[in-house]
Amino acid sequence: MRARALVAWNVRRIRVDRGIPQEQLAYDAGIDNSYMSGLELGKANPTVDLLERIAETLSVPVSDLLVHPEKGATVPKTLPKGRKPKRPRHTK
Repeated sequence: MRARALVAWNVRRIRVDRGIPQEQLAYDAGIDNSYMSGLELGKANPTVDLLERIAETLSVPVSDLLVHPEKGATVPKTLPKGRKPKRPRHTK
């Protein structure tokens, strides 16, 4: 697995394990939400300084963002959306 993919995997895994919404992590780390999304999708190429800010925000060492997943590990799931379920419409 390439370094960018490892970072994407681990940021998402740690964030989801801790129940932190992507938007909140981006805000707390001082990163644009769309950039954070790209990072978790493996599209963004973060700098070492940015990795350090993300790791600090997640309270983990930077090295935790480069850990290889265990063999057979499943892709980290997303957190449920914070939207309310649709209400049934009242008909007249």
